Amino acid sequence: MTMTLLTDTARDLDDQRTISISPLAAPREIRAEHPAEDGVAATVRAGRGATVDILTGADDRLMVVVGPCSVHDTEAALDYARRLAAKAEEHRDNLHVVMRVYFEKPRTTLGWKGLINDPHLDGTFDINTGLRRGRKLLVDITELGLPVGCEFLDPITPQYIADLVSYGSIGARTAASQVHRQLCSALSMPVGIKNSTEGDVQVAVDGTRAAGASHVFPGTDLDGHSALIRTVGNPDCHVILRGSSAGPNYDRESVADTLARLAKSGLPERVVIDASHGNSQKNHERQVDVVTDIASRIEGGEQGVVGIMLESFIEAGRQDLTLGKADELTYGQSITDACIDWNTTAAQLDRLAEAVSARRASGTAR
Repeated sequence: MTMTLLTDTARDLDDQRTISISPLAAPREIRAEHPAEDGVAATVRAGRGATVDILTGADDRLMVVVGPCSVHDTEAALDYARRLAAKAEEHRDNLHVVMRVYFEKPRTTLGWKGLINDPHLDGTFDINTGLRRGRKLLVDITELGLPVGCEFLDPITPQYIADLVSYGSIGARTAASQVHRQLCSALSMPVGIKNSTEGDVQVAVDGTRAAGASHVFPGTDLDGHSALIRTVGNPDCHVILRGSSAGPNYDRESVADTLARLAKSGLPERVVIDASHGNSQKNHERQVDVVTDIASRIEGGEQGVVGIMLESFIEAGRQDLTLGKADELTYGQSITDACIDWNTTAAQLDRLAEAVSARRASGTAR
């Protein structure tokens, strides 16, 4: 075989807008540095199993996915995790608590893209460090006995962390993406798919149906090589109602409409409510209103809502990030979407646990 060298003419057909191409550490390498030891693996399995049982109705508890909008400070995230682990143990009979540990931040236009992309918060995009730091945090949190949930944005990222994740989600901006539907079909944990930012619920229903089917698509293996991936489909995908720019959709009528759409598509009738985003109309304090309404409906025997998501951190609100000045940030406060504080979060968990207990006592549990 002879090799033809590229001519200058051929070179000008590529890389016209690429500054550099750098090697990315292989997933197998980073997994080996922070492995899923037996105790961690047991927590992941238990977290996934409990979620599946709640989705199918075998477990009458409520799933609560709660934590920061996006993790930017691993020390503060672990501090939060310790508090949440204690609260989760307190309510283990009524709630299945999963910590929200999101590393990738989808942006409508521009902004900080998350811990994996920019772990130093300075625009240097040291992604190899971000992957290592993110995986270590997942190990540290799971060692507390607390299962974790992540949103998957970049289709390569799951190879680095998915073995540690008990619950996955696909955001509103990627719900219609064929790439992400294929990804969901391959993931080994339950995955929630959100309605679009404009409020289109059908796109999430269609995404759930597509993710449940078998797919063949190009991807990467654990050694970082290009590979052809064939899947059997993920039966544990479901819809997340997150509201929209037009307003909330956590009300009883919206839930009933979504369940009817699922039934029409031959899918299980179950939804998770995201109390933030459009459902709180971008006001973090209104998440409490969502919890209050959902808790009341659960007490009344409503069946379709199997979980709720909350954006929560140690301190309430949010703050702006100035790149390169991470040391000036308030400890335990979000740099992306505003969150409710820890004390408010604990009160919401108490309220939801009471609602599940009341529903069970009334004999109307799933």
